[in-house]
Amino acid sequence: MLANLFGDFVRGKDLSYLRQKTQQGVFLHRSIDSYIDNHPAVHELLQILYKPLPKIAGVAIDLYFDHLLAERWKDFHEQDLADFTQSFYDCVDLSHNEYTDHFRLVITKMGEKNWLYQYQFENGLYKACQGVSRRISFENQLVNGLDVFHEFRPEIEKAFDLYMKDAHVYLNNLVLLPK
Repeated sequence: MLANLFGDFVRGKDLSYLRQKTQQGVFLHRSIDSYIDNHPAVHELLQILYKPLPKIAGVAIDLYFDHLLAERWKDFHEQDLADFTQSFYDCVDLSHNEYTDHFRLVITKMGEKNWLYQYQFENGLYKACQGVSRRISFENQLVNGLDVFHEFRPEIEKAFDLYMKDAHVYLNNLVLLPK
């Protein structure tokens, strides 16, 4: 799980310098990103959200889907979200040299503020939108992300439901490392 999150912090195609487990996590992360980026329901939602969230509609969709996943966690996983997130934080091992200082800082803050658990609440989504907006290098409308979520919630939920149904099948058939 940690290596999957590390996928946002790794650039390039040559991952040979990473441990096998980390390579698998990065590959999984990239596979999920590619799948969501090319899903028809997500493409349709991008068109809807582009006007209120130009240039960052895709980022917003990632945050909205994270929120809906946490909000509906019990529909997708047998373990309670609080227990699941705690078990994740309990097994975090940042001692490997391959992890950057920035990644270590983000994961540490994530644990201190329990971001994964907080995503289920609107305030968690609000904070995520605010934080990501600040880290984007150009002026953007993600600061209004929660308002846009409220305005387009039925469309977002429809796309989420279609994506999750298809993603379940896709991920069950995914081979973690290409041959």
